[in-house]
Amino acid sequence: MSSETAMLSGKVALITGASSGIGAAAARVFTRQGATVVLAARREDRLRELAGELRDKGATAAFVTADVSDPADVRAVVEFTVAEYGRLDAAFNNAGVGIDKKPLHLTDDADYRRVMDVNATGVWNCLRHEIAAMLAGGGGSIVNTSSVGGLVATSVAAPYIAAKHAVIGLTKAAAVEYAGHGIRVNALAPGLTRSEMVDQWFTLHPEAEQHALRSAPQGRAADPEEVAQAAAWLCSDHASFVTGTTLAVDGGRTAW
Repeated sequence: MSSETAMLSGKVALITGASSGIGAAAARVFTRQGATVVLAARREDRLRELAGELRDKGATAAFVTADVSDPADVRAVVEFTVAEYGRLDAAFNNAGVGIDKKPLHLTDDADYRRVMDVNATGVWNCLRHEIAAMLAGGGGSIVNTSSVGGLVATSVAAPYIAAKHAVIGLTKAAAVEYAGHGIRVNALAPGLTRSEMVDQWFTLHPEAEQHALRSAPQGRAADPEEVAQAAAWLCSDHASFVTGTTLAVDGGRTAW
């Protein structure tokens, strides 16, 4: 692999939500770009399979099962990474969950807490422990997955919208606080992206797919790798003067 293409050569990266979708795509992209990766998610079978695939291609990859809503799990993942590889250079905080679409007044407390616990508090937990490791190691780069729902509102998804806006707020706050310590913090705002969760939703609600595609200026959904490529760039030294920003990877959705 040439130095010109290996944006993440020599870097140790942690990827959460790595068992499927954008997270799994990021694992493949990051390793192709030279990174050593630690994969974290709740599904051990998926992580084991993906780590094996990456190792078969010559990459260095490990995995730890973890629920990002549990601070002890997140601490354990970060501690494993530093113990195993000596440092943490990059983190892609991608774990998240969706929500059944309901009007706000019909959404119950349990649904609200679940979405906030994973999508917002999960990022909070990751930031706390990743930043501590990066301070000890001399700096690093963090990318948090928000959503176009963190930039604009859509109907019947209030907890999801609130959580994804919170991710952007946490990103900005951390970026300002740690810029002087060599730590960059950015967010991605993916638009409609093909994933298991999205495909399952469209299978149940075919009309939703047509509506989503009509709202996409390019007329299509993103492939997860297209989002993962943006995360890799933000984690790399090519983005050395980029911090506190939210990069919309949405095919122009938020331009409308």
